[in-house]
Amino acid sequence: MADDRLPGLPPLLDAVLSVGTDLELRATLQHIVDAAAELTGARRAAVGTTDAARDGLDDLDEVCAAGPPARPGTSGTLEVPIMVDDEMFGRLYLADKRGGPFTAEDEQLLRALAAQAGIAIGNARLYESARRRERWIEGAAAVTTALLTGGTAADALMTVADRARVLADAAGGVILRPTEEGGMEIVTASTLDDPDDVVGTTIEPGSPVLVQLLSGQAVFTDDAAAEPQLSTHVPHRFGPMMMLPLQAGGQLVGTLALPRRRGDRPYTPDERLLATQFASQAALALVLGHARHGRERLAVYEDRDRIARDLHDLVVQRLFATGMMLQAARRRSGGTDVDEILSRAVDELESTIQEVRTAIFALQQPPAEAPTTFRGRVLRETAGAGALLGFQPSVRFTGAVDSSVPDRVAGHLLTALRRALAAASRRPAVTRVEVTVDATATLPDGRACVRLTVHDDGTTRDGDTGTTMTWRSPL
Repeated sequence: MADDRLPGLPPLLDAVLSVGTDLELRATLQHIVDAAAELTGARRAAVGTTDAARDGLDDLDEVCAAGPPARPGTSGTLEVPIMVDDEMFGRLYLADKRGGPFTAEDEQLLRALAAQAGIAIGNARLYESARRRERWIEGAAAVTTALLTGGTAADALMTVADRARVLADAAGGVILRPTEEGGMEIVTASTLDDPDDVVGTTIEPGSPVLVQLLSGQAVFTDDAAAEPQLSTHVPHRFGPMMMLPLQAGGQLVGTLALPRRRGDRPYTPDERLLATQFASQAALALVLGHARHGRERLAVYEDRDRIARDLHDLVVQRLFATGMMLQAARRRSGGTDVDEILSRAVDELESTIQEVRTAIFALQQPPAEAPTTFRGRVLRETAGAGALLGFQPSVRFTGAVDSSVPDRVAGHLLTALRRALAAASRRPAVTRVEVTVDATATLPDGRACVRLTVHDDGTTRDGDTGTTMTWRSPL
């Protein structure tokens, strides 16, 4: 009986096993080209994708081993398709084989490897989809917790905008609220740039997109700058955008807009679905948070009513009784029981003073809705970035940052921090991010300044490890 086994079968088994050793898509593609080059003796190998944006690979033309191959289809090259769930993912190219041209056996081995590569890529897609869904679920849970545990209404909206921007890998997270005139106004913005020229922008009544938003419909566009319905000065700098209703129980709280920069990849159907679900849960948390604030406010009013009753029942009546005793003392002046009456009157006055002091202390307590400090805003930014990074950055403060950093400087520092954290999240192999805010630093000319330092251990495009961003501003 003839032995029709392929001579390269044992190496093929090793190659098949190697392409499935990683669940991250980019790493899987690298394993595929490395295995293909080693299996066939090709000096150059590459995988080219047909829809890079779908997998977030739009910054990647090809994954190569040793170097890009010659133009596909030319002599001395070999290529086979890679299919994932009966869809074309891309093609696997080989070139420049050691020791001679590619053979039919090489093509047969390569097709077998491509079939396994399709399975490995499908698994990597499922893994990435599960990770993405997990991040959105964790983000929604964090938002719900934050909204139901305190903070002002403005802080609640900023929490939603911040976390959604990070999870969607967007250039901004924007909240719009309906106006009395029938339009919609941007009331909160978390952007990588300065948000001052964004807040206050209004979509005027009559805009077709406004009809959809006010009716609770989502709006998706791949190029906001080219969308005539968005008749404001803001969208010209943006590309893909989602505008999602914040609606719960038939109540439209507002709209969450998540724009990406011009030229960035469009949102995938999976991202649109996850963001829509996030917006629904955030809207419910906002409504519940508003109701909680209402209950707390009512409790404060009830507490003040109780204090007023206590003042009347315990203090005013006691003062009245004390006055009556003193009047009696005056009428009995010279009597044997005058000292006793005066002593009782003094005791009652001391008790009254203590009651008044207690009531005043209760009324002078600061409200529960204290404004968020600069330190807290920095921690909120890093916590939001942690949802995308998969771990929490470490944060260290030096000096009296809350009292020495003015609001104007704080806003610019937070913008720089967002940019640095966004850049760190896009670098591969990041396992640690360190953030330092130093309010005791000085500029070269001796002036006091605040210094922001963000360091990560990711890999740069040049192959170096570790990136440090430093930002300074005079105080």
